Amino acid sequence: MNSLLMAIICFVAYLVAYYTYGRYLGEKIFKLSPVAKCPSGELRDDVDFVPAKKEVLFGHHFTSIAGLGPILGPAIAIIWGWVPALLWIVLGSIFMGAVHDFGSLVVSMRAKGRSLGDLVGDLINPRVRQLFLWIIFFELWLVIAIFALLIAILLASYPQAVIPVWFEIPIALWLGYMVYTKRKNPTLLGIVAVIIMYITVIIGAYWPIKMPGMFGLNSLMVWMVILFIYSFIASTVPIQKLLQPRDYINGHQLLIALALLFIGTLVAHPTFVAPALNASPKGAPLIIPMLFVVIACGAISGFHSLVSSGTSSKQCDLETNAKFVGYGGMLMEGALSVLVVIACGAGLGLGLVVKGGEILTGTAAFTQHYATWAAAAGLKSKVDAVVIGSANLMASYGIPMKVAITIMGVFLVSFAATTLDTATRIQRYVISELGASLDMKPITGRYVATFIAVITAMILAFYSGDGKGALTLWPLFGTVNQLLAGLALLVLTIYLLRKQVSIKVAAIPFVFMVVMDGWAMLINIRKFAATGKLFLFVLALIIFVLMIWMIVEALIATKIVERRAEVEPFPTFSTPG
Repeated sequence: MNSLLMAIICFVAYLVAYYTYGRYLGEKIFKLSPVAKCPSGELRDDVDFVPAKKEVLFGHHFTSIAGLGPILGPAIAIIWGWVPALLWIVLGSIFMGAVHDFGSLVVSMRAKGRSLGDLVGDLINPRVRQLFLWIIFFELWLVIAIFALLIAILLASYPQAVIPVWFEIPIALWLGYMVYTKRKNPTLLGIVAVIIMYITVIIGAYWPIKMPGMFGLNSLMVWMVILFIYSFIASTVPIQKLLQPRDYINGHQLLIALALLFIGTLVAHPTFVAPALNASPKGAPLIIPMLFVVIACGAISGFHSLVSSGTSSKQCDLETNAKFVGYGGMLMEGALSVLVVIACGAGLGLGLVVKGGEILTGTAAFTQHYATWAAAAGLKSKVDAVVIGSANLMASYGIPMKVAITIMGVFLVSFAATTLDTATRIQRYVISELGASLDMKPITGRYVATFIAVITAMILAFYSGDGKGALTLWPLFGTVNQLLAGLALLVLTIYLLRKQVSIKVAAIPFVFMVVMDGWAMLINIRKFAATGKLFLFVLALIIFVLMIWMIVEALIATKIVERRAEVEPFPTFSTPG
């Protein structure tokens, strides 16, 4: 199958979906209003609640939800074949992920920017609020710790990315100052900022920087300490000073990377060398249900609901912009995952250098890299497949391999860093909401809550002595993340039920995700028991029971919802505290 033809088919499907199903959701289901009050203006504090133009917010939202998820997931899932990977990416993002992200954003905006975990107390009951907030805390605890490690590994693996990644911070501070203080044009300045950043990319390609170990810490741990300090600062300063302009730059970087990869697909138009279907790779788990857990961010991810209801809802300046940001952002992420599948499944076949200097091409290159599940599942293996395949596509029209690899290295680190600082900021909100619900006012403050968010992740990361402590719990992340997606869809279903509109758009994806994730969790529970991993077994079992508990509570609540809807079809959410 020609990769160019497949890319065009997928991109056309996304465009059609945005202007049909996306419009239907906005006009008929959520009934977006251009005159509705938004929390970004109504509660503006110039720290967290700050109105942003939709293109600026899109940059923040997309780069926050993307991270490494839509890149690493498809890079491993293609071992089952490019057909199932693309089908789940395209159909999942259109009918599940985009609905999930869009709905979470709208519901949070109509609840004064409160997170889904907090407002679920109004929709179901306060007990479920506590359960949901603790599940969210657990997920973000893992995300912060593991992404600090991933970024450190990437900076060590791609030292040429160090200069451009860290130089992006002063560029973002300058951009935020010019846009919000000097009231300059964000579009023009955004272009200037990206040009400056790509100059640093070229510098970095020829001037790599390697971090030495110091103070008794290895180089990875040194990077992690720096990253934890950065995430504390980035998550407490006003959002328009650093986080928003940095993500706006990264949004431009995304468009450039997508364009470079698409041009490579257009020029090289390589044929897929990955198998169309490989249901039983050596050592791999069952394709169903694990495909729907491995590919998360490219199709649907619970973390997205945290971004939509955590930071994006506090910045959206018009309710009608929610479709562009929420639904459109998810489709753009799906498009990125499509290109990742092409890079791994076709671009890798353009050339793979193996030990001894031999260059493999075609099916031999793919087979060498994806010989077994164990060989393909490691971080370095997944990143290498994406970087090498993407660099091959760029090299097809003249970009030097050294520069192409740097571009991809910076791209990966920048997106991972965005997820890190956004996750830390959202964790601060969650801790504040937990503190308010438990009547523990001291931990609701901005700095105290952020300190708790950072220090708990740091303890998890460093308890093993090498910065890799989070890897102990990482086998649970995929199922917990997809559990969160299912529960977010459950919240949307109850919300729509109270609105007395069709619940099918959220209810059907909810049932699908709960069935697939529940199945995957049971497989993991059995695996942990069989391999003697008692701690993971107990923790996974507790999470599974909590999922069932929340669903039962919600089903009971629907009877109450149906009675309330007769007299109160449009619920009014209260502000926290």
